[in-house]
Amino acid sequence: MSDAPVPIRDAATIIVVRDRLGAKPQILMGQRGAKAVFMPSKFVFPGGAVDPEDANVTLASPVGDVCRTRLAEDSFEDNANALAAAAIRELWEETGLRLAVSGTWSGPCPPDWASFCEGNWRPNAAALTFVFRAITPPGRPRRFDARFFLIDADEITGDLDDFSAASDELSHLHWVALSEARSLDLPFITEVVLAEVTKGLSQPGPPPSVPFFRNDDEESLFLRLYGKPQDR
Repeated sequence: MSDAPVPIRDAATIIVVRDRLGAKPQILMGQRGAKAVFMPSKFVFPGGAVDPEDANVTLASPVGDVCRTRLAEDSFEDNANALAAAAIRELWEETGLRLAVSGTWSGPCPPDWASFCEGNWRPNAAALTFVFRAITPPGRPRRFDARFFLIDADEITGDLDDFSAASDELSHLHWVALSEARSLDLPFITEVVLAEVTKGLSQPGPPPSVPFFRNDDEESLFLRLYGKPQDR
């Protein structure tokens, strides 16, 4: 059995909030398969690892400046485009919901994006808000440096209750009341993210800072990301 360290892959997760300012806001969640290697049977937000093609996807609009600077902080490269594209792609693949605007691609549609492109849709990251970051602790079968994005359901095109185009990666896709989400079988980090999202739900715009659980092989730290221009 190999003792080689498990590589840490960039990943993106998207939290879609419905009726954000209403009496009973809801979030979109699904259940991972019982045989999944990572977090089996847990209820999670749509998301997954960044694919190589994601870095080359031309977004109709990029993430905002605040999000971009915070994504770049404590990172080896500026991968905001890849992370935003991955979040949008994973939302489409796992739920069949598009975060997009109408328009034609400037070049060929990448293979992983073929079904997203149908009907002349382009991914739109303008409304994504970066709200959380966490690195999977050592000792897990897979490790991710996951960035969590928040989006209002009003930004989604099409029917919010139509999951017919979703893959089978997540089952039991449904809108769950934010106040009831913790009754589901959740990963620990999802519970922490929910607490953070709940605190800032009524506040417009980006949060004052982004929590970051940095679990590397030497130590575990809880940090706050403000963005390079504000820190220097």
